Amino acid sequence: MRRIGSALLAVSMLAGCGGVESAPASETSSIESQQAPLTTTDVDVAPECQGILNFVNVASYATLDAYLPSDVASNLVAARAVSPFTTLAQVTAVRGVGPARLEQIEGGARAQSYIGPSCVGIMDTLAISADDNAAIVSLVNTISDSELHDVLPDAWNGASNLLNLRPFTSTQAISDVYGIGDVSLRNIRNSATLSRPLEALISAVNALPQPDYGAKMARHFDWWQTVIAQHGYGHQLECFGLEPTSTPYSATVRPNLADAAEVRAEVLGTVSFANRNNQISSSVVTAGLANLDALTAGRSFKGCYLSYADDPWSGHNIAIYVDTVNGFSVMTHTYWSE
Repeated sequence: MRRIGSALLAVSMLAGCGGVESAPASETSSIESQQAPLTTTDVDVAPECQGILNFVNVASYATLDAYLPSDVASNLVAARAVSPFTTLAQVTAVRGVGPARLEQIEGGARAQSYIGPSCVGIMDTLAISADDNAAIVSLVNTISDSELHDVLPDAWNGASNLLNLRPFTSTQAISDVYGIGDVSLRNIRNSATLSRPLEALISAVNALPQPDYGAKMARHFDWWQTVIAQHGYGHQLECFGLEPTSTPYSATVRPNLADAAEVRAEVLGTVSFANRNNQISSSVVTAGLANLDALTAGRSFKGCYLSYADDPWSGHNIAIYVDTVNGFSVMTHTYWSE
């Protein structure tokens, strides 16, 4: 990707007057290969697809006009002269730019070598990378019913259709499913890609040898099956924020939802219990907790606390948290035995 800054604004002004374009597009491929492998923030353009924005920001009017209707090319040039585009949403806000025009913009960016194979393309106003594509397909093909409906709380039919039609081989096929639109695909992408540092920490916790007492964690799981399963002796279940029809009959119900501080305290306690011998790299712990903080700040969570024993000489404690809006979820499980 080429740099976007004050120099780009100057070039955009020149292009708006029929001036020059930026450095040769052939530079894009070498720079593109240096991009991050996954989209790690809630943006609408993957790192490998930044060339799409670069194309609309620096291509001359004549170049844009070769791929777009003249009035749309003019509108783009006029808009970027005021402020360069930094998001795909800003591009779609330009008069005349809809799904068909985005497809033409992507085609122009690809033909002019602003993007390469590592950018799969634009789907439901998201520019998806090859790595994002693989992560999205893997998630949709393996996610549980309960988690998928939490990830897509306002697309119940879309979630059901995905479950009925999977397995999928591409994000394009997923976006084409009836009931899956811009918001749904973005939620799925975020669920598939944004929590990788936390998932690395979870994997490190789960890999520790803990034969008699320790901890396990999960990022993607079927919380419903966990809370309704039959668990040994002394089964106690407290839930919060669940719909009455989704609250197990055996559960007590507390009135308040969990917040970010409650989730962090539980995760940190679990990690510390598992990592009591400091076997996990401090960088993995720090990155995982920072990722958790970023994903939970200001959020509210439904969930449950479950405790039980396999016998009189052991004990288990499980905590489940699910974001009430976007379905982000995490589960902790600590256990001991004599």
